[in-house]
Amino acid sequence: MSPANAKKALQQYADPIRAKHSLRFFKTAKGEYGEGDKFIGVTMPMLRKLAKEFIQLELKQIEKLLHSKIHEERMLALLILMLQFNVAKKQENNQQQKIIYEYYLSQIDYINNWDLVDVTCRDIVGGFLLDKPKKHKDLLIKLSKSSDLWKKRIAIISTWQFIREHQFDYTLRISKTLLQDEHDLIHKAVGWMLREVGKRDLQILMQFLQLHYKKMPRTMLRYAIEKLDEGLRQDFLKGHI
Repeated sequence: MSPANAKKALQQYADPIRAKHSLRFFKTAKGEYGEGDKFIGVTMPMLRKLAKEFIQLELKQIEKLLHSKIHEERMLALLILMLQFNVAKKQENNQQQKIIYEYYLSQIDYINNWDLVDVTCRDIVGGFLLDKPKKHKDLLIKLSKSSDLWKKRIAIISTWQFIREHQFDYTLRISKTLLQDEHDLIHKAVGWMLREVGKRDLQILMQFLQLHYKKMPRTMLRYAIEKLDEGLRQDFLKGHI
């Protein structure tokens, strides 16, 4: 089992038509957020299947996939890391969790599209920090203040694990930090996490919205209020709250 075997396995499931579509879907043209990314057209279910097959790869081997210019090879590497992290968590192997978490953070430059972030940071970053002291969780605040799009998205999406445990403080703090962010991918991510808060505690969401909804980008607001009653949604959209 080797990175070369993994790359060969990916090629067996490559689809040029899907790859061409992905170039547009993930905004790879000049000046777009995914500029220069390359795709071979492997589906997510197949990537997950292959991750299970190559779960025994070591970090140095995974890195050869993660540093690839091919998007699906990077995704496969991250899925393997996520599986390894979850196995370590199930086994209560704190040291291995820490190794994978720290390695993940050291490789952020290669976690450079929204799907790479969303699929893996919730488990690895959020999962590791969930039961850690504030001094560790504050890394997310630091990431949210970065100028890097993907670090900011990692910061907010990683709080999904906290939300599941009804820990909303970091989601709300980071959302406030990112209220004036200019990028649509941040608007969507923040709105999504606020919506998740609202599913568990509507009062907390309403308190946040009443304070900030007039300053929120339209997309962020739409995502945040998506599950509210239609009349309430329209009141927010029309500024009648």
